[in-house]
Amino acid sequence: MMEGVVIKDLPVHRDARGWLVEFFRADEIAPSMMPVMSYVSSTLPGVARGPHEHLKQTDYFCFAGPSNFKVYLWDNRKNSRTYKKREVYRAGEDSPKAFIIPPGVVHAYKNVGGVHGLVFNAPNRLYMGPDRKEEVDEIRHEDSPDTGFILD
Repeated sequence: MMEGVVIKDLPVHRDARGWLVEFFRADEIAPSMMPVMSYVSSTLPGVARGPHEHLKQTDYFCFAGPSNFKVYLWDNRKNSRTYKKREVYRAGEDSPKAFIIPPGVVHAYKNVGGVHGLVFNAPNRLYMGPDRKEEVDEIRHEDSPDTGFILD
């Protein structure tokens, strides 16, 4: 497993009304990774988001469905023991998972299911900082023709 990345299964509690999944609990997260905001995004079938990385932000992605995703990680931290390592995971409706992704780990995900998929993220930094007055903490690789971060 990639140094500093946390991947955990998300137990699904089902009953006659539907299901419930706990995405995060304060007693299970290191203080440095504690979320300060959250959002949900929808990704259409066959569509990918990323690859990109952050300089300071830790992402806390949850994939619980609907749909399934391939999640791609590349360690781009020169001082990491897993530098240059690439990992690919399946997560979503068939295998609900959370991914805590530290700064310097390039990440992307692709909806490989047949329906739109929802992804929850609770990063430890505010998007564009307080009052949206800072630069976006993101290095985008998907627009670079010579990137080494290829999904498939």
